[in-house]
Amino acid sequence: MAKGRDSIERSGEEDPRAFDSLVGRYTPLVVHIVRRMITDVEDTQDIYQEVFTKVYEALPAFRFESKMSTWIATIAYNTCINHLKKKREILLDDLRTEHGTAESTLTCHSLPDEHTERADLAERLEAEIKKMPVHFRTILTLYHLEDMSYGEIGKVLNLPEGTIKSHLFRARKLLRHRLAVKYSKEDLLT
Repeated sequence: MAKGRDSIERSGEEDPRAFDSLVGRYTPLVVHIVRRMITDVEDTQDIYQEVFTKVYEALPAFRFESKMSTWIATIAYNTCINHLKKKREILLDDLRTEHGTAESTLTCHSLPDEHTERADLAERLEAEIKKMPVHFRTILTLYHLEDMSYGEIGKVLNLPEGTIKSHLFRARKLLRHRLAVKYSKEDLLT
């Protein structure tokens, strides 16, 4: 841990190699967050650069009170929110589903061409997730792809842990419902 802290401190002291290492380590996290929140692909490159510029500028103020990943995720999230506000894109984070509930659960079975079928399912999931409200997309990404805890996600989004749990539950429920409406269970499993 001391080595990582030393590297971060060197980054703050304008050691380009140390900062490049930090960028390399946290780029996948930033990419996951930005791609989930920003639908305009042309804007994503600018936002990646803006996030790491902000990280570089704020690095001397980082006090190791949270994990570096949580701190960077917070910067990425806030940068995306600011971008969305500038673009005046409507945030649909309070979307309510009044179409009932879909309690079907997806399970993966071993099939002859499992890799192709999983890729197809992943594409369908990705397409449906992109249509979800920004908070839901972000929470699903941080929880399932970045393996962040409820507490860490709460710090990133500046929300209480209970709210994160509730949003994650609602996001999963909405995703299941959308998949059940659009595809039959057999379509998703085969």
